[in-house]
Amino acid sequence: MALDLITIPCLSDNYAFLIHNPATGDTALVDVPEAAPILAALSTRGWRLTDVLLTHHHWDHVDGLPDLLAGLTDRPRIWGAGADAHRLPPLDHALADGQTVTICGEEVQIFDVSGHTLGHIAFHFPTTQALFSGDSLMVMGCGRLFEGTPAQMWASLQKLAPLPDATLLFSGHEYTASNIRFALSLEPENPQLILLAERAADLRKAGKPTLPTELAQERKTNPFLRAPNPDMKAALGMAHAAPVDVFTEIRARKDKF
Repeated sequence: MALDLITIPCLSDNYAFLIHNPATGDTALVDVPEAAPILAALSTRGWRLTDVLLTHHHWDHVDGLPDLLAGLTDRPRIWGAGADAHRLPPLDHALADGQTVTICGEEVQIFDVSGHTLGHIAFHFPTTQALFSGDSLMVMGCGRLFEGTPAQMWASLQKLAPLPDATLLFSGHEYTASNIRFALSLEPENPQLILLAERAADLRKAGKPTLPTELAQERKTNPFLRAPNPDMKAALGMAHAAPVDVFTEIRARKDKF
């Protein structure tokens, strides 16, 4: 049976996500920016939270956990990166790159996607075709490099880029509008970008999230995934540069945008 996926707006521009197995009753939560909207979503649906999946240690992804636990009858299992356990809430399951675990009755692949932070992980549900990437790969962007190097982030994105086209990308923030503006500054005539900008604007006007998106779309429009693309290289005047160098230039331009 397919898993139910719920997007929960939190704080000013964060998202948390609920993953529910109707057959088993298991429910997992990805990141905890704040407790109240998550508790409300669980109560509305009558779901019992069994697992909490933490992508990285930044406050706007973990600080809601104490209040969340205080509002629950049963304590869920806490999953996070073993490499970052010293900066995360206490973990029941310490995870590592390349590991496969079972959550909500489905096998889940763990990817170390360090760059935005060191020890950042992503959760891939291949059967459901869903990728929860936190602040690593984002809709139309990637996270600012607070701790890792451009080469490190590029290597991380290369783990995610080959996933199937239909994989749905759930990232941690509503940054799509600003990411699209930056992408259009690099490729103003990219027809996929122009169409996506119109679609994203319509969703936001309706008060709806711009995610998830399919990885197939990200490959056509996300400048950080397009570093090897000849059109992107030409747009940057880097026709013969290595993809990692193109990525580095794109990240530097985004930081100043």
